[in-house]
Amino acid sequence: MSPSDHPLPAPLNYIADEWSECETVGDAWNLDPNTRQPVHQMATTAPGDVERALQHAERVYDIGAWDEDARRERASMLERVAENLAERVEDIARADSLTSGVPISVTRKVASFLPARVRSAAADLVGIPRVTSLEAGGRDVRLYRLPLGPAAILTPWNGPSFIPAAKVVSAVAAGCPVILKPSEHAPGSAQIVVECFVAAGLPAGALQLLHGTGTVGAALTADPRVKVVSFTGGPGAGRAIARAAAEDFKVLQLELGGNNPVLVLDDADVDVAADGIAEGLTKLNGQWCEGPGKVLAPRCLTASLLDALNQRIAALEIGHSLDENADVGPISNAPHYETLIRRIEDLRGSGAEISQPARLPDLDGFFLSPTIASGADPARANAELFGPVVSLHAVDSDEEALRIANANPSGLDAYVFGTDTDHAIEIGSRVLSGEVRINGAKLADLADGSAQTFWGPAGIGGHGPAESVRVFCGDRVVGVDSAELPI
Repeated sequence: MSPSDHPLPAPLNYIADEWSECETVGDAWNLDPNTRQPVHQMATTAPGDVERALQHAERVYDIGAWDEDARRERASMLERVAENLAERVEDIARADSLTSGVPISVTRKVASFLPARVRSAAADLVGIPRVTSLEAGGRDVRLYRLPLGPAAILTPWNGPSFIPAAKVVSAVAAGCPVILKPSEHAPGSAQIVVECFVAAGLPAGALQLLHGTGTVGAALTADPRVKVVSFTGGPGAGRAIARAAAEDFKVLQLELGGNNPVLVLDDADVDVAADGIAEGLTKLNGQWCEGPGKVLAPRCLTASLLDALNQRIAALEIGHSLDENADVGPISNAPHYETLIRRIEDLRGSGAEISQPARLPDLDGFFLSPTIASGADPARANAELFGPVVSLHAVDSDEEALRIANANPSGLDAYVFGTDTDHAIEIGSRVLSGEVRINGAKLADLADGSAQTFWGPAGIGGHGPAESVRVFCGDRVVGVDSAELPI
């Protein structure tokens, strides 16, 4: 059986180098977020098939040869993956849009970047030796960077193609057999990505795909045959994974997100701040773990900032995610839509005034106006919003904003707006986050070589050029001992 070329394929597993049918989850359905109409039944994987995948990953794991020829051969395979992805950009963009709700004008940009991400991993394979000689007074001592073993990669619905592609290519480049489980709410994009890898001629067992809910993910992450777990998602699932991994001390990369603070300083330009906050608020429909959450602004600026944000929101085109003119689409799925509504009501119950100035389309989808909740006690506004929602709070000084931001840190991202760049950077360096952006809210890395650690509740590990492959590799030193060593 081979998968369909339709941009929203019915979910199929890829186990032991063969495509196979999935089981379905009762009467649960994946819905089109624009219309709430069913697309296909929610898919899962039977325990016996999970076991088959684990056995196959364990069987094919081989440290292998990592000399120059071997690295070039695997890099050539990744170049073919990149070519396959380039040919499927429109399919990926459409699938991303119909599962995440993000406008296709945005998902097309994301999909177009996938080949470059894969080619970057291929270049690293060729350019970075996996065996290096160490200085040891003439003795032969070598440092090997080796694949740790079978890797479970669990990815979320908000980055349905990019996150699976980026994590899978890193693990495959490292040499780990990969078992990928995408979110049950976004199976189609990850499946297209896997099709592109498979068509490039992967080694046997290099990549397997299992669909399913959290029970499938739990079975993978608790199994001792899995040596590395890379997960992006919510803190509850992240803590469960960390507990399970502690039994055999798996290597973990956990990106869990949080309520990212925005510090608007005393000297901030209100229009610059409003532009940045509005962009971050609506990027990917606000459904990104690094998006702005708790806005802390000087008391004298909050009214003008709220007015500026409302003006920008009112001018947005909210529409069907396949509408080329839409600025913001629907929320991805019913459970998250209901969570956002509940969190907005929680903010209202904490004393916030709710402002939702955008006009919604005449469609029965999970549409929500970008929302400003202003005036609540900031100590009660700590839940990650993960949507087109921010809370706005008045403070009396930059130092007070910093204290509030660090009282309940997200640990992942933060934003600072101010006209004095040196002062803004100094304040930003004191925020307990892995990345702090000054006067903007873009998604791409701030600079070549930038890396980001997940601080505190944001997770374990980090991401960046140096971290992408390293998490799937372990160092091993092999060399000749010497009687001349001091002890």
